[in-house]
Amino acid sequence: MDSHGQYEQRVVWTVVGTGIGPLLLAATRDGLVNVVFHATDAARDRALERLAARLGTEPVEAPGSPLLTEAIRQVEAYFAGLRRDFELPLDWSLISGFNRQVLRELASGVPYGEVVGYGYLAGRVGRPGGAQAVGMAMGANPLPVVVPCHRVVESDGGIGGFGGGVDTKRRLLALEGVLPEPLF
Repeated sequence: MDSHGQYEQRVVWTVVGTGIGPLLLAATRDGLVNVVFHATDAARDRALERLAARLGTEPVEAPGSPLLTEAIRQVEAYFAGLRRDFELPLDWSLISGFNRQVLRELASGVPYGEVVGYGYLAGRVGRPGGAQAVGMAMGANPLPVVVPCHRVVESDGGIGGFGGGVDTKRRLLALEGVLPEPLF
């Protein structure tokens, strides 16, 4: 507790190797708060600086932390093809408003191995015609993979953009059986 009797925010993190490269996982007492693609040294350091600024505390590397243990296990099982759904507490504090509403709907309403269009998801949250706003919400997703923004594609069949890069999106969709495995 701090001097005012309030519990201090604690943020722990680790980097997990996956089939799409290293992922940074960060968690608070409330749950998994951030997943960051391509978490090599420079990207990891930038992500940790952003987390410290947003959450008001310095993240601590703690791969053995009970706050991360289950997230690590489930992420590894997902990439090994042994898990289809994540059953983790999530800390939504890095996102709010419409973006949070869209991401919660995505997390609960678009299962493994399926894709939906940006416009379809906009309609599901009561904003028909809001496909572009849904695209912005996908780009702001602090919990990619776990909150599966890779499952949202363009209505004309295009793959759409992706914060981790289009190749990463293709690989995630191939893992889920939506696309064929890339040849190289």
